[in-house]
Amino acid sequence: MLVFQSREELSQIEQKLLQAATTARMDAYAPYSNFKVGAALLLDNGELVTGNNQENASYPAGLCAERVAVFQAGSRFPGSVIQAIAVCVGPPKGTGDSPAAPCGNCRQALIEYEQRQGSPISLLMQMENAAVYKCSSIADILPMAFNSSFLGDS
Repeated sequence: MLVFQSREELSQIEQKLLQAATTARMDAYAPYSNFKVGAALLLDNGELVTGNNQENASYPAGLCAERVAVFQAGSRFPGSVIQAIAVCVGPPKGTGDSPAAPCGNCRQALIEYEQRQGSPISLLMQMENAAVYKCSSIADILPMAFNSSFLGDS
């Protein structure tokens, strides 16, 4: 994992991706937790696809920003390769400025897309206005991932 002290140290497209995630975060629906998350994907066709968390009073019915973006990309651009995802969360309630990494459900969804497309998905994570963390693959944050090979013959 690489750590950059500011967005300016990133490539232009990575900066654009983080900005799209930051903008998406502003429209998150998080009236219960007030924990707003935005995500943005870069596809191989040049499209940027965004998502944000959507809460519900019945907590399990909500959806995280990363899965909103990934599922939207899969629906709108089937067969496109996800090259990168940026995730931005907004100001911490506690101490520190480490980004909130994708939850377990999002990690599983992301790793399945990465495995299916046969190429890594770069991951950028940032707590608002703090350092940027970069992984070259979703596998970096989910070693020994569960996959379809455990399900037997299909």
